[in-house]
Order: sequence, then C-alpha cells, then structure tokens
Amino acid sequence: MAEEAQKNIGTWYIDPDAEDRMADGHAPIWRHLIDLILERDLTDKSVLDFGCNQGGLLRHLYAIRPFRKALGIDIAETSIAKAETLKGNLPIQHQVGGRLDGWSEEFDLALSHEVIYLVPDIDAHAADIWRALKSGGVYYAVTGCHTDNPLWPKWRELVANRTNTVVQDRSITDYGRAFERTGFDVSARKLEYDGFIPFVADGWTPDFADALNYYTQTKIVFRLVKR
Repeated sequence: MAEEAQKNIGTWYIDPDAEDRMADGHAPIWRHLIDLILERDLTDKSVLDFGCNQGGLLRHLYAIRPFRKALGIDIAETSIAKAETLKGNLPIQHQVGGRLDGWSEEFDLALSHEVIYLVPDIDAHAADIWRALKSGGVYYAVTGCHTDNPLWPKWRELVANRTNTVVQDRSITDYGRAFERTGFDVSARKLEYDGFIPFVADGWTPDFADALNYYTQTKIVFRLVKR
C-alpha cells in the first residue's frame, strides 16, 4: 500500500532565518543546473518546480530562459507564501502540497532540487510526475542526499535535527529503478559544478575537501523522459 502524502509544514528549516538564507546558497547551483538543461527555448513551455520552497529556482529560470507559465509546489506553507510575495508579475503559480492531483499532461518540463530524498513514497512521486508531464516531457531531479554519499550518515542526522522533514535512505540505483518502473527513460550525470565553492566553517561540510567533492562528484542530476 502506498504511503500517505507528506503532511504540510511551515518551513523546511526549523530556523526561519536559515530558510531565508537557503536560496542564496542554492543560487549558483541553480544557475549551473539551468545551463545543463538540454531544452533551450522555453518560451512556449509550461514548467513545474516540485519542492519549490520560496520559488527561487523558477525565478532564476525565468530570468535566463523565459517560459510561458509555471507551477511551484511545496509542503512548506510559509515558504509558499513567501514565494508568492517574491514572484512579482512573473507567470508563476504557487500551491501548497506534496501531490499533483488535478494536473494531468500539463507540463513540458519538471524540476526538483534536493527534494526527492524527502519524499516518503518515491513510486507515488514518480507516478505523479509522469501524469503531470506531457508526452515527451522531461523531469530533471537533482540530489546529493543518497546512501552513496559518504557524508550521508552524518547528514541524515543533521537533516533530522535542523529541519521539519523526515529523510529517506535510498541509493542512486534505487531512484533509477523507481523512475524506470514508472515508465521513464532514465539517465543521469554528476552535477560537476564548475564554479568556486565558498568555505563555510559551520555549514553542512565543515571539511572543505568534502564540500569540493560533494558539488563536483556526489550530487547527481537525473534526466527522466516520459515516452
């Protein structure tokens, strides 16, 4: 039996100030991810950001590759409210929740950044994205939070202590199999971030060597095509 959908929360981080700072830390990674997306012209495309938090990834995407319309969805109610205040007049809709009920064959492109490791039922999530995508639609799902990450034993404890979420233990292969079962053509690559990585002494990777390896070798970008 499939697990119930995730319950809504206020924010991802327990500390709301950390929630606000998260977008600044993610911004260079988002820009790198956007450069990896093979679909260049999005002017007539509909885009989904699953787990959008405060909406920063969609705003970055629109600034670099404008799209026709987009939906950002997240279980964090306070973060979604913040996303609405920050979107201005961009063609973006935000929704609180963890399922895509009512969105059928709507999107050409879907994105998620460091979200799938929090999804309790990965098969249900894969089926949700499948239904929401048009035929030929593509889902880029990014995560470094997997059991092949040598830092994972420490990180899963940090996530439990610092956030309002529940982590899941899955390998890269577990994700590949789940999306393949749903019917996606599955491929992936390492993120291989090519920018300079700042040293943050009290961050998730206080050992600077770990940070350099994480953003170049550990973080994975799945490209999942609905055929």
